[in-house]
Amino acid sequence: MSRIVCVTGATSGFGKAIAEKFLAEGSRVITTGRRKDRLEKDQKLWEEKYGANKVFSIVMDVQDQQDVEKGFSSLPEEWQAIDVLVNNAGLALGRDSFDQANLQDWETMWQTNVMGLVYVTRAVLPHIIKRKGHIINIGSIAGKEVYPEGNMYCASKHAVDALSKSMRIDLLQHGVKVTAIHPGAAETEFSLVRYKGDASKAAPVYAGYQPLSAEDIADITYFAASLPPHVCINDLVVTPTAQANSVLVHKNA
Repeated sequence: MSRIVCVTGATSGFGKAIAEKFLAEGSRVITTGRRKDRLEKDQKLWEEKYGANKVFSIVMDVQDQQDVEKGFSSLPEEWQAIDVLVNNAGLALGRDSFDQANLQDWETMWQTNVMGLVYVTRAVLPHIIKRKGHIINIGSIAGKEVYPEGNMYCASKHAVDALSKSMRIDLLQHGVKVTAIHPGAAETEFSLVRYKGDASKAAPVYAGYQPLSAEDIADITYFAASLPPHVCINDLVVTPTAQANSVLVHKNA
């Protein structure tokens, strides 16, 4: 029987690409996101492409603990045997110095990137433990190195890094794999969201070099989830070839 994979933040970017990669390889996928229209549209398209009963979508905001618990408690029995959880939902808001940053943006990033990951993982964990499954947390190179004006985004992704290590230790007794994948520069909606829809600020971020794509991260996530039971990639930083660390990117003239 095909495995069941749950992907949060599946309405765009990494999450959407990861969901489709697992579907293409024969998995059944639970998708979550805030945008009901996108979830329903993708579910219809994917079931036409990959077959009926291949996708189950849950509209939820991971910032809301009650919303998360309600969403997963209502899973039909045939969707409860979750083998892989991909905690992808996350965002960056603003690029300002510490003394100028918007506090509401900080709260949104922390609640989404950190508490959202915690709420979802705790809700899904009983199923994961029962299946001796796999938790994959999508972090960021910002969780390894702090960069100027990254402040709360970097702090939230450092927390994801720490939580991943903590999960790996605490869930070892249950035979659960935990992997953290930390992408560098990747061209998705990320910068457009960070700059609150200002394309004139978002576009230059990826100019002059080839950034990662959502499909690159989907391929890596699928690979990590497809290794033999005794093999686990614990921690992986992946960047485009043009990027050395969180601040150094070689751009063509």
